[in-house]
Amino acid sequence: MRIATWNINSLRLRLKLLQRLVKEEKPDVVCLQEIKVQDSEFPEAEVRAMGFSHVHYHGMKSYNGVAILSRVPFETKRPTIFCGREDSRHGKVVLQGGIELENFYVPAGGDVPDPDANEKFAHKLQFLDQMRSGFAKRRNKRSSIIVGDLNIAPLENDVWSHKQLLDVVSHTPIEVEKITAAQKAGRWVDAVRHFTPEHEKLFSWWSYRSPDWTINDRGRRLDHIWVTPDLVQRLKGARIRRDMRGWEQPSDHVAVIVDLD
Repeated sequence: MRIATWNINSLRLRLKLLQRLVKEEKPDVVCLQEIKVQDSEFPEAEVRAMGFSHVHYHGMKSYNGVAILSRVPFETKRPTIFCGREDSRHGKVVLQGGIELENFYVPAGGDVPDPDANEKFAHKLQFLDQMRSGFAKRRNKRSSIIVGDLNIAPLENDVWSHKQLLDVVSHTPIEVEKITAAQKAGRWVDAVRHFTPEHEKLFSWWSYRSPDWTINDRGRRLDHIWVTPDLVQRLKGARIRRDMRGWEQPSDHVAVIVDLD
């Protein structure tokens, strides 16, 4: 089974890029974040035409939203409401065979890494705390995979400069502490770093503000796929489609792909 996760940054705007990704990678499951489309306008016919006969989406107008597209049958589960907000940041299904799959879009957190001065950052920290408590409650209950734009680059080599980004939202110590606690609470294994050593630089996002992302390569690894320990032996490969950042009208994120036996 091949699983891809991608913050598409507007599904309708980048539908052709999704078609290209599907044609090139032939994934069994695609999880999208920031689809930016309300459910009544979701392009379901176009998605099904790509071969995904099983579709689950949880969207809203102009912002956020997640979708799970699958060739594999699944049972849809109720999404978790985080921080008491109906803002379409979570989707959940159980794939045929009993593997639980969750799709997350963690809040970005704004620009100021101070929860007292920045409500968006406070929201992000609260969201991460709820993730941790939720993972702790169901630990070891089911073979599971979580994917998505977690909006945190936790390791030193998940950013272009650890020292320069310590006070930049997505790599601050408190964010790293909280995402690490969530990972430990669920005993999650980082599927991409399972194949790529921590000393190697690895990015999945490059800012639109950068005049030429290929020259300065100031990226961050914000997009992740984690699996429960029982699935580690079934991991066969993982990669980040860095080249997608150079496509015409790209998302600022690229797809992360994992293969399981």
